[in-house]
Amino acid sequence: MLIVDELPFIFVEKRDFRKFCRVGMPRFDVPSRRAIVRDILQMYIDMKTSLMKYFRESKRILSFTQISNHKGETIGKCIENVLLDWGIDRVFTITVDNTSANNTVILYVKRKLTSWHRDGAILDGKHLHLRCCAHIVNLIVNDGLKEMYDSVVAIRNAVEFVKSSPSRFNRFKKCVEHKKIQNKGLVVLDVPTRWNSTYLMLASALKFVKAFDRLDDEDGHY
Repeated sequence: MLIVDELPFIFVEKRDFRKFCRVGMPRFDVPSRRAIVRDILQMYIDMKTSLMKYFRESKRILSFTQISNHKGETIGKCIENVLLDWGIDRVFTITVDNTSANNTVILYVKRKLTSWHRDGAILDGKHLHLRCCAHIVNLIVNDGLKEMYDSVVAIRNAVEFVKSSPSRFNRFKKCVEHKKIQNKGLVVLDVPTRWNSTYLMLASALKFVKAFDRLDDEDGHY
């Protein structure tokens, strides 16, 4: 309850909470906040130990770490701390996108791995820096989209206009109904940095060309 609802530990010592427990669960002995802190910390340690065992057996790890900025050395130190925390001193590859800061990250991590273990950077770190294929594809597609930049922007502006307010969206829905367009969904706005969302925007807008044409006739602000 405390963890799920993000309540302070002292909540268990509140008078009304203890009264509630006495009435609802008279046999339940409400622990003190110090006991809860101790038990939760032990649960964390037990779970971490279990995960470390799982990692060693299955060669998998999942870690989310907040970073203060996107400087290469800062990210490198975060990776270093995670590796130290999990007792990992040998790494084959690290997958990152193509930002220049990641070159610094890889150099930093490689230097640390080499200092920890003679073969810390496996195969002399030849494959340590693995560039993210999805990011590369995203760059390629976005570069190709520049050839039709004006058209994409025009469609994006049209979709953005429709979704900019409830009244405009309802007006567009009436245009769809008037043109008897049968489709489960409506138009979606893309995120320019994600090429697949641009594809979804274009694909959805293509189904409602007639509705956009009617909106152009009826709405002078369009």
